[in-house]
Amino acid sequence: MKEIKRDWREFAFRTRAIRAGHERTPEGEHAEPIFTTSSFVFKDAAQAAARFADEEPGNVYSRFTNPTVRMFEQRLAALEEGERCVATSSGMSSILATCMALLKAGDHIVAASSLFGATISLFNNVLTRFNLTTTFVSLTDLDAWRQAITSATRMLFLETPANPLAEVADIAALAELARTHNCLLVVDNVYCTPALQRPLTFGADIVVHSATKFLDGQGRCIGGAVVGNEAVGNALFGFLRTAGPSMSPFNAWVFAKGLETLDLRMHAHSRNAQQLAEWLTTQRGIKHVYYPGLTSHPQHELATRQQKAHGGLLSFEVDGDRKEAWAFIDATELVSKTANLGDVKTTITHPSTTTHHRCGPEARAKAGIKESLIRISVGLEDIDDLKQDLQRGLNALR
Repeated sequence: MKEIKRDWREFAFRTRAIRAGHERTPEGEHAEPIFTTSSFVFKDAAQAAARFADEEPGNVYSRFTNPTVRMFEQRLAALEEGERCVATSSGMSSILATCMALLKAGDHIVAASSLFGATISLFNNVLTRFNLTTTFVSLTDLDAWRQAITSATRMLFLETPANPLAEVADIAALAELARTHNCLLVVDNVYCTPALQRPLTFGADIVVHSATKFLDGQGRCIGGAVVGNEAVGNALFGFLRTAGPSMSPFNAWVFAKGLETLDLRMHAHSRNAQQLAEWLTTQRGIKHVYYPGLTSHPQHELATRQQKAHGGLLSFEVDGDRKEAWAFIDATELVSKTANLGDVKTTITHPSTTTHHRCGPEARAKAGIKESLIRISVGLEDIDDLKQDLQRGLNALR
């Protein structure tokens, strides 16, 4: 049976999420296959030489060419509306690979102060060894971004909405600023995924993902991805081929299956999170709730323009300090006490002592992460059961 080559840009998001990237083999399989092989056999020595010399397309070695990984890459690229995707072994390796492939010693990064804790540690403790420096600024202060840019700046890096306070950046405005200063704008889209937000369509150059989170959706595997144009993809592929932070075929298959339900899940996460956020704002013992879907959120109008819905991540401050926050968390029984997010199971964590612990108190203060802050990744359980469980946490405050 002859496989028809399609331009997936002609199809709607849900169709791309289910169909894009799968090139059916001569076996005629309906579901996507997993190619669990480290190497590939050539028909003769001449073909082997041509493949290694990049003179002939085809598989060489699964560190950098594997059909299952390629299928996931093509599917995610289609969803983000990018030209090329390069899959990596983890979300952090996707950020590392982006910096190592596209920057050189002496270059400067301007980054949002409200980033995932490990990202801040990467910029402060690892990239500095290679003479790559970073200035951190307020995510929402465009003037601060502008003032931080120097003649050495080559990259602007942010996540929006930001983890854990759900601040929202104006992607289009930052993209214009990046173009003016000949910088690359890199957006971590882990919070919304392309189901809710597509940064490339607002002018961003690169999107990075921890596929571990909402792309998978069930907390099964570790992986990352970088999406951009062909030039970006080629640079990332060259780094991956040599340095080897590769995604395994099995994980790529799991992530591809997760993409099939991504649109349905992200809107369901958003509905639950919206209801939970609104409910929390009415509860005694809660000082503040951070969620872009709330009209009280300072960037609510911007978030509504940029996002199709507002995602499954929210945080809130309880009356008191660490003692009260821990008491709230410990009193819950249904939600999972884990720092992972993006799961169909609701999770709860204390950012100051988990996800952002290694940043240090100064960086946490700059990012607005207080000891009283609790983060919830809202899953797909029944909303009344979630409210009942969080009520246990509220009762522990009284």
